[in-house]
Amino acid sequence: MALSSTPNVTASLTLSSPNLINDALALTVTAKLNKAGASDSLDQVNGVSRKIYATATTADNLFAAADYTDNKAHKLYLKNASTTVGEFINIEIGSSNVSVGRLYAGEWAFMPWDGTADIDIDTSAGLTIEYALFYEA
Repeated sequence: MALSSTPNVTASLTLSSPNLINDALALTVTAKLNKAGASDSLDQVNGVSRKIYATATTADNLFAAADYTDNKAHKLYLKNASTTVGEFINIEIGSSNVSVGRLYAGEWAFMPWDGTADIDIDTSAGLTIEYALFYEA
């Protein structure tokens, strides 16, 4: 699905805590999601989608590197939509399924992806994930 003819895709992150450190923490960062080496915004999106797993799953391919162009800008959003505390997903990259990290119920990740290795996930149980990939063609 292509975005509008003049997209302007941005990502924002806010971290706050009244007592994590000696002073209150309030950090907000925003970045425009640009094409590789350019000031033009990313212009393609795959998602935002939900995927429902009936049972625990191993190495389910979410994005195949063969479907995307190498050496371009890709940004992945992934959320574990479960509300059950112990349920998690593992994010894995490549044919040997190297673990990038684990997301527990309600947690999410936003990360760059170079498009050269598959993105797979494992689920600890039947659960729902949300995901989107913003990229350039």
